[in-house]
Amino acid sequence: MTEIDTDGDITVVTVDRDRFDAVAAPGLKADFQQLGPVRKLVLDLSRVSFMDSTGLGALVSLLKMLGGNGAMAVAGVQPPVRKLFEMTRLDSLFRLTPNVEEAKAFLNG
Repeated sequence: MTEIDTDGDITVVTVDRDRFDAVAAPGLKADFQQLGPVRKLVLDLSRVSFMDSTGLGALVSLLKMLGGNGAMAVAGVQPPVRKLFEMTRLDSLFRLTPNVEEAKAFLNG
């Protein structure tokens, strides 16, 4: 369900599904919990074309797992998913970037 890579001190998690919804969220949330200690995280959603509130809830949980010393950027958000972030105003909580490279640059900034 997810691909996990590291680049220096940055962990990149790619969601390998087209839907991040009530069906997929529990499995993805379990994957997130197995990450271990992470300080800088890029979540690549470039393959996700649909997300519902359950998916957003999983992302908020992931952000909480990082704690106050962690930083996170969400990369490759497709227009329908971006619209959900904007409608729920979570685009003010998450840094949305066009791609993984820009997310890494933000986290290293």
